[in-house]
Amino acid sequence: MKLHEYQSKNIFRDNGIPAPDGEVVDTPAAARAAAERIGLPCMVKAQVLTGGRGKAGGVKFCTTADAVEEKAKSILALNIKGFPVRKVLVTSAADILTEIYFGIVTDRSTRRAVVMCSAAGGMDIEEVAVTHPEKIMRVPLDPFTGTLPDYVARDIAVFIGLPKEHWNDFIAIARGLAQVYMKNDASLAEINPLAMTVNPNGPGGKKLMALDGKIVIDDNAMYRHPELEPLRDPDEDSEAEKLARKADLNYVSLDGNIGCLVNGAGLAMATLDVIQHFGGKAANFLDVAGGAKADKVTAALRIILADPGVKVVMFNIFGGITRCDEVAKGIVQAINEIKPTVPFVARITGTNKEAGDAILASANIITAQTAAEAAQKAVALANG
Repeated sequence: MKLHEYQSKNIFRDNGIPAPDGEVVDTPAAARAAAERIGLPCMVKAQVLTGGRGKAGGVKFCTTADAVEEKAKSILALNIKGFPVRKVLVTSAADILTEIYFGIVTDRSTRRAVVMCSAAGGMDIEEVAVTHPEKIMRVPLDPFTGTLPDYVARDIAVFIGLPKEHWNDFIAIARGLAQVYMKNDASLAEINPLAMTVNPNGPGGKKLMALDGKIVIDDNAMYRHPELEPLRDPDEDSEAEKLARKADLNYVSLDGNIGCLVNGAGLAMATLDVIQHFGGKAANFLDVAGGAKADKVTAALRIILADPGVKVVMFNIFGGITRCDEVAKGIVQAINEIKPTVPFVARITGTNKEAGDAILASANIITAQTAAEAAQKAVALANG
C-alpha cells in the first residue's frame, strides 16, 4: 500500500523527522484559505501515487493567495499518468541550499533492509544509480534490532559532505526513518529531497527538512496495522484488485491475454514463465492459495473474466491441501453463473485428481496432463 506525500510526512513528524507545515485540501477556495493560514510563499502539490508530478504541472510555487487558488484549480483538473488529482497539499515554501536523497528499501538480494543515501538528491535515485553509482552509499540495517547506529549515521553524513554542526540532526532523522520503516512494516521509506534549508532556528541559520516523502507498506503485513487501512487510496488499485483483496486472493493485473488461476505463489510464477516460453503472455497473476474451496475459485474466475482482454483462461492446480474436485466444482459453478464466452484449459493434479477430471469432462472443459501441455493449448487458443 502506497501512502501519499502528506500521509508520509505526518508519519515522519510523529517519528521526529522535521517537515514543513501543510494542509491537504480538495478545492481551490480551500487551498487559498490554507495558504493564508500557513503563510506565503507556498507550494501547491498534487497528491497522486505516481512520480513525475512536477513535469506534469502538478507542483507549483506561489507568492500570492490569488496564485494559490488559480494553481490549485489547474492542478485539481489534472490526470497524471492515469491518476486523477483529487487533493492538493498546500505547504510552506523552503529556501533550499542543497538536496539529499535518503531512503530505506527492502533489498531482496541481501534479504535485508538497506539504507541508501546520496548527495544527488531531488532526482530519481534510479537514474543516479545508473549514471553515478559512486554517489550512493548503501548500508544494511541490523536485521536483529532494525536500527541504524549513531556511528553509522555519522559515516553517512561524512560521505554526503554534511557539515559537522548538522550531524546530530541528521542522526536523529536517520534514527526516525529507520523507526518509520520497521514500525510500519514498510518495503520503502524515502525522503527525496532531504533538503538543507535556510532557517534561522537551525545550526548556522540552516536546517534539514523532509520536503517530500514516500512510504510503501507491505500488504502482507496490513493485518498488523488496521490503523493504516483508512489511509489507502481507492485510486491505487483497479476494481479487480479491490475485489481480490476482499476475497482474500493474491492478484496482480498484467498486460497479456491468458487469464491464469493457480494455487501457490511459486507455481503461479512458474505458470507465467511457461506461458511466455510457448509465446504467450499472461493477463494476470492470481494465487488462490492452499485449501481453496469452490466459492473462492468462483470469485477468482469472476475477477479474471472481468478483464475484457482475456481470450482464454488457464488453470494450473496442484492438489495437496487444495482438492482437485473442489477446484473443478468451482470452475463449473463459475461457468454456470457467469456464462463466459472464452475457452478454459485446465491442468489439475494431486488430491482427488480423478474426481476433478470427471467433473471437468462433464462440462466439456479442455484438459491437459502437464503444465507445458496446458500452456501450449492456451497460447494456441489465445492466438486464434
